[in-house]
Amino acid sequence: MSAAEDAEWLRRVRKQFGNIAGEHKEINLEEFKSALQVKESFFAERFFALFDSDGSGTISLEELLKALSLLMHGSQTDKLRFLFQVYDVDGKMMKNRLIWEVISAPKVQGEGRTVGLSGCGSAWGVPAVTRCGARSPRAGSGCIDPDELRLVLRWCLRESAIALPEERLADLTWALFEAADKDHSGSITFEELREELEGFPEVMENLTISAASWLKPPPPTERSCRPRYLTRAYWHNHRGKLAFLGGYISLNLLLFALAALRHAGLGGWLVVARGCGQCLNFNCSFLAVLMLRRCLTWLRATPIAKVLPLDQHVVFHQLVGYVVLVLAAVHTGAHVANFSRLARQDGRHALAEYLLSARPGAGGLGGTASQTGLALQGLLAAMLAFSSPCIRRSGHFEVFYWTHLSYISVWTLLILHGPHFWKWFAVPGCLFALEKVAGLAWRRAGGLRIVEVNLLPSKVTHLVIERPQFFRYEPGDYVYLNIPAIATYEWHPFTISSAPEQQETLWLHIRSLGQWTNKLYEYFQQPELPSPEPKPLSRSLREKRCRRWAQVSTGLGETHRLCSIKCYIDGPYGTPTRRIFTSEHAVLIGAGIGITPFASILQSIMYRYRRRKQSCPSCHYSWCEDLRDEEMTLRKVDFIWINRDQKHFEWFVSLLTKLEMEQAEQEPGEPFLEMHMYMTSALSKNDMKAIGLQMALDLLAAKEQRDSITGLRTRTQPGRPDWSKVFGKVAEEKKGKVQVFFCGSPALAKVIRAHCEHFGFRFFKENF
Repeated sequence: MSAAEDAEWLRRVRKQFGNIAGEHKEINLEEFKSALQVKESFFAERFFALFDSDGSGTISLEELLKALSLLMHGSQTDKLRFLFQVYDVDGKMMKNRLIWEVISAPKVQGEGRTVGLSGCGSAWGVPAVTRCGARSPRAGSGCIDPDELRLVLRWCLRESAIALPEERLADLTWALFEAADKDHSGSITFEELREELEGFPEVMENLTISAASWLKPPPPTERSCRPRYLTRAYWHNHRGKLAFLGGYISLNLLLFALAALRHAGLGGWLVVARGCGQCLNFNCSFLAVLMLRRCLTWLRATPIAKVLPLDQHVVFHQLVGYVVLVLAAVHTGAHVANFSRLARQDGRHALAEYLLSARPGAGGLGGTASQTGLALQGLLAAMLAFSSPCIRRSGHFEVFYWTHLSYISVWTLLILHGPHFWKWFAVPGCLFALEKVAGLAWRRAGGLRIVEVNLLPSKVTHLVIERPQFFRYEPGDYVYLNIPAIATYEWHPFTISSAPEQQETLWLHIRSLGQWTNKLYEYFQQPELPSPEPKPLSRSLREKRCRRWAQVSTGLGETHRLCSIKCYIDGPYGTPTRRIFTSEHAVLIGAGIGITPFASILQSIMYRYRRRKQSCPSCHYSWCEDLRDEEMTLRKVDFIWINRDQKHFEWFVSLLTKLEMEQAEQEPGEPFLEMHMYMTSALSKNDMKAIGLQMALDLLAAKEQRDSITGLRTRTQPGRPDWSKVFGKVAEEKKGKVQVFFCGSPALAKVIRAHCEHFGFRFFKENF
């Protein structure tokens, strides 16, 4: 840090210490935990013991500044010695905790070794008399034995929210101890630890604890001299959307001007009302066009998809909805102002009479323009209010769903209200009606069956549905699902997570986030399926068995059930992910359950890739033909999955394992599909509370060729991705034009979009 930053840091530390210590000028262990925001008590107690240099049981401001200054400004040797003392826990203060931890955990046998409490170095049969010096109540013995290492690694796992069995903890302890104990003496000295860490230069430079970095002043935000919307990259990446938006605005201005000129002699307020009314005729019809899902899905397979921003149809639908509400408010306000003027001139009629009573010549069917207009204003305001993200994403999707069905009443009132609206609405209305009729016919033509249910961790319901014979879809498509046993009239959209090449069944992975999805999860949690219809006395034994649950626990927080539940689907409907197969280098980024569309895509990609593999019948040498056809032009796929904790990886880990194994068998060289896993709750390697664990995970993964967290060959990285490094590596590979596809939270989408604009990558976001 610079001198100014250092002064600011000291000021922040003094202020924080003063707020906590109060008049006593010292802080105890509980206050220390609260101040430094350390999750687990082990590290809080260990840091407290090392900060308390005089052993008084409290920390003064001078002791705190000395310790934090060492971590912020000290040399690598100083930081490493502090780290070594954290791991050297067999001092008097920590001995009771060590004994309790080892006694409470079973001893584990593995690979000819026993990891238990048996003294310094005795776990591997090495005599206890080693290089350890005299023991100090605060600093420990001066060496790290296996029991101490296992104790610290156990707390590292808890700090990073990672749950591993005792067998894996013993393996991690052995891997790290074997690597660090260079002379095989049965203990690790400071010099050996420093030698081992020198192989991780990036860790050596940034070695700290989260507490010290938290007290560090935040870096000043660097703002570009030009707004993001004025950069060349933004206009290049959004040229289709911006051109469409410009055409939409120009058309509205033209319609307003033509209507205003036609009624120029009728007064200013009426001119404004007529102009807004003409724009409302167009926009209320255009709202229907933007939600013609079947037509839009068909257009995605035509050259028009390269010109029109079809992927943004939901965003434009929301935009046009806001425009309609504003135009309706201005239109109504202008008419009210005009009626007020007429009421003052007439002197016999009040404003309320103009608004609430039908009058011949007032417009609309039977002179009811005022009444239908007020009703329309109320319906539009209600639809907009209940369409806000705070309603749809807060577990009240049903409120949005039912209020949005009032679009039928809105269009009916518009036909009664405006004499020319039917001309604008004739074609879109017919197409909309045809889509609904076709959807209703498809839905009720024959009910499907849910044949299997898997209840996954974090309340994710995996449905396996029998696939209709003539059901065709593309990877990443979605369907509307109706389950009468859950709600008779409700339809909810979900992405298909199975590949189109899977002929027998469809997969849906549904996260419990609202009333309907929670009710679905709870319904399949029941030990016996309730029957919504009366049971006939003549039901056969076979039917009873068909409707009975078959429950199997997998041991991974997952419940597997066989069942036969009736359901209906409507679709499929296309999404932006259909562009993946026309890309050259695709980067797929899923956050949490946002992996759902990519599960289907990854399976389909590997299926198509297998079809392009060729092999020599004589020598069995295999290669992949670089076929640049319309079906798939992909040369490289990078898949990035970001999860908050370990359990979320269990959703699709079996699928990813299968893909890794197939790719390793078919292409041992440079991988066509490269996976990147990130766990945000895990602490990074440069944090003292996790450096040993991450090193052990690296060593064990290199030895066993699989990750201890997920079981994949791909190593799970701690923390959040550094997008500059990730996209920089993608750009360096030069595998062709890069397109990034994202499914996840809107906040993360903004961050990734900004980086894509910086690197010149095309960005596509899945709206869900």
